Amino acid sequence: MPASFNQPIIEEFRANGGKVGGPFEGGDLLLLTTTGARSGEEHTVPLGYVRDGDLLLVVGSAGGAPRHPAWYHNLLAHPVVRVEVGTEAFEAHAVPAEGEYRERLFEHVVRAAPGYADYQAGTTRTLPVVVLSRSAPEADAAGEATDMAGKLLEVHTWLRSQLRQVRAEADAHFAALAAHDGPGEPPAPGLGLQLRRHCLEFCEALRFHHTGEDEHTFPALARWHPHLAGVLARLGDEHRVIARLQDELLALLDGIGAADPGRFRAELDRMSEELGEHLAYEEEALLPVLAGIPWPPAPPASGADGGTTP
Repeated sequence: MPASFNQPIIEEFRANGGKVGGPFEGGDLLLLTTTGARSGEEHTVPLGYVRDGDLLLVVGSAGGAPRHPAWYHNLLAHPVVRVEVGTEAFEAHAVPAEGEYRERLFEHVVRAAPGYADYQAGTTRTLPVVVLSRSAPEADAAGEATDMAGKLLEVHTWLRSQLRQVRAEADAHFAALAAHDGPGEPPAPGLGLQLRRHCLEFCEALRFHHTGEDEHTFPALARWHPHLAGVLARLGDEHRVIARLQDELLALLDGIGAADPGRFRAELDRMSEELGEHLAYEEEALLPVLAGIPWPPAPPASGADGGTTP
């Protein structure tokens, strides 16, 4: 749909806590914000959705048009998206379902919203079913971080768990390829795309975290704790090394089906080792200082000299 059609719906959605009138009244509607595959700019579209447990499912129907919608191409390039449902907004990972999993999910969608079957019947392309899952599980209210040290540990714990999952998927993918020694397609053909999507999600989340540290956290710490200058310089250098390793790993993903398993896993192991050592050093060096800074941070107060105090 053109932006001129979507904008009034988006504005009404946000103004009324996720409720809209007209042809969408009473339906399950969310707002999906993706990053443009070429432009890098944010784009928001209203989409119908169907729940599958804790997951949200959206379909790239485009009203049965012959081509996938633009938002679908965007999330293939940038799978970390923003979702608004009702009055809630959160970051999510967008992963297209494939194979038998896609078929099962599409049947589930059609049972809840039969119109998607008509859209599928009206086009020769297979309508994508995209699974939206939160980027990180919500913390228990009793376990929420109360200082920046706790917040850093929370983020690092999530990054470590995601990296373990990427490595497990890589092992499963290459084991399936190794077990296939006959003609025809290898088994579980969707696993390669699933692995690529998860690698992209992890790398994008890691890059976002390190950029935030380089642009905001580290400069603030350098101003108020000058004795950390050497530590912060080392951490910044390590960010650049890890970013280069990420780029090399992602370059291999472009040909994941034909990539040399040994080379890919070696690169993944190298990045895992570098990242593990980096996170451990950062925690050792910064947690004592960060433990004294409340989370969420209080708004800055004006100092006598017109500056701000943390």
